[in-house]
Amino acid sequence: MTKQIDNIHTFKEAHDGLIKDITELSFGKFASCGVDNTIKIWDVNIGTCLKTLEGHSNYVGSVSFSPDSIRIISGSYDKTIKIWDANMGVCIKSLYGHSGYVQSVAYSPDGSRIISGSADKTIKMWDSNTGECIKTLKGHSFWVNSVAYSPDGKRIISGSGDETIKIWDANLGICLKTLEEHSGSVWYVAYNPDGSRIISGSDDKTIKIWDSNTGECIKTLKGHSYSVLSVAYSPDGKYIISGSWDNTIKIWDSNTGECIRTLKEHLGRVRSVAYSPDGTRIISGSMDKTIKIWGME
Repeated sequence: MTKQIDNIHTFKEAHDGLIKDITELSFGKFASCGVDNTIKIWDVNIGTCLKTLEGHSNYVGSVSFSPDSIRIISGSYDKTIKIWDANMGVCIKSLYGHSGYVQSVAYSPDGSRIISGSADKTIKMWDSNTGECIKTLKGHSFWVNSVAYSPDGKRIISGSGDETIKIWDANLGICLKTLEEHSGSVWYVAYNPDGSRIISGSDDKTIKIWDSNTGECIKTLKGHSYSVLSVAYSPDGKYIISGSWDNTIKIWDSNTGECIRTLKEHLGRVRSVAYSPDGTRIISGSMDKTIKIWGME
C-alpha cells in the first residue's frame, strides 16, 4: 500500500447542500450531483467547474458517464432519468416510467443500455439510444438504492432498503440469487474489476464481500461507526474504499479485509467515493458541500 494519502484539492461549496453522487474520473473530468437539483462537470487539473446541468425539478440522486464519456445520465427524485450531452451540457432525452424517486443509474459496459433503481421498488432497463424502457425487474420489497452492471454486462446487481442484494440475468431480467446477510438497508453495491466479487455497504455499518457466482459472503469488514453509504474497488482490485455517515473514508485490503487508512477531513457524512482509472486518486463527496481529491504517493 502507498505510504501517504493527501487531500490535494478541495472543491468548496461544490453544491448547495448534500452531494449525492460522483463519477469516476474520465479524461481528467468527473461529474457530481446533489440536493440542489443540478449536475456539475469538473476539471481536476485546473480545479474548476466546467458546466452546470440544470433541468431536474428535484434532488439528483445519481450520475454516471457513458463508457465513451460522450453522454451523462442522471436519476432524480423528480422520478425521471435524463441523458445529457457531456460536452454541450444539454439534455438530449428524458426517460419517464418510474413512479418513485430514481435512486441509482448506470450504463452497461457497451453503452447500449441504461439501468435505473427506484423508490418504486423496481429496476428498469432502457435503450440508451431510443430511451425506450425494455424491461422492468421486480422482486425487491422496498426502495432500490443502488444498481450496477457486471464488467461483462451479463449480470445486474441491486441493493435495497429491504436489506438484500439481488443478482439478475441482464438479458432475461430474472433474479438469479438473493443475498441476505445484511441487517440494515443496503445503500451501495459494486463489482470488482474481473466480476468475481461483489461489495456492498449497509446501514448495519459493515461492508460485505461476496462471491458473485455462489452468492456466498466471503468477508465482513467492520470499522465504521455508522451507515456505509458508498463503496468502490480500486482498478486493480486490491483495495476497497468506503464512505460513511460517520464522516470518514476508509481504505481496506480486499484480500485480508484489514482497514489500512482512515481519512477524516470531511465535516459531514461521505455520500460518494470513487477511484481514478489509474488508481492514484480518490474522489469523495460529502454533506459538508465539498468534493475532495485525494492523491496517493
